Amino acid sequence: MSVTETQAIPDGTWAVDKTHSNVGFAVDYMAGTFTGTFSDFDAVVADGAVKGSTKVASVQVKDPNLEAHLQSPEFFDVERHPELTFESNSIERDGDQVRMDGEITIKGHTEPVEITGAISDPIADQYGGERFGLRLEVVVARDRFGIRWNNPLPSGEPALANEVTITAELQLAKQE
Repeated sequence: MSVTETQAIPDGTWAVDKTHSNVGFAVDYMAGTFTGTFSDFDAVVADGAVKGSTKVASVQVKDPNLEAHLQSPEFFDVERHPELTFESNSIERDGDQVRMDGEITIKGHTEPVEITGAISDPIADQYGGERFGLRLEVVVARDRFGIRWNNPLPSGEPALANEVTITAELQLAKQE
């Protein structure tokens, strides 16, 4: 693990508070941005590393037909690849900014990534516990993971961009 002068990640084991966290994505589509979230996800911080996963079947967008399409082999292929995962290899912190090198696996393919974002120091919560926050973002090229579906516009340009932004807003609670 790589650490700057400030401790990168708090000591101990921390689990995601799913009620106060979210995982989502955004991709340019036609004249705007298409967004979605995953309702079933997990994240743990332990031993100076971050590990996270999300269930593809929990993808949520504004149209159930599109949810089914995203779960199909043209996109995530939920039956063969039910989870997306991330695991950090190194974490660097500079004040409230954080950078993680790690590996993300989508549709059964693993790629190295650099995730950036913000981190808060641990605070005492109103229930006698401790928690801290991570706000993370990474941009991936979906074709690197075998996700190539597109529907060309009349101009011939692709309707769906290749670059996808994945975000995670996490509150993590210290485990006993």
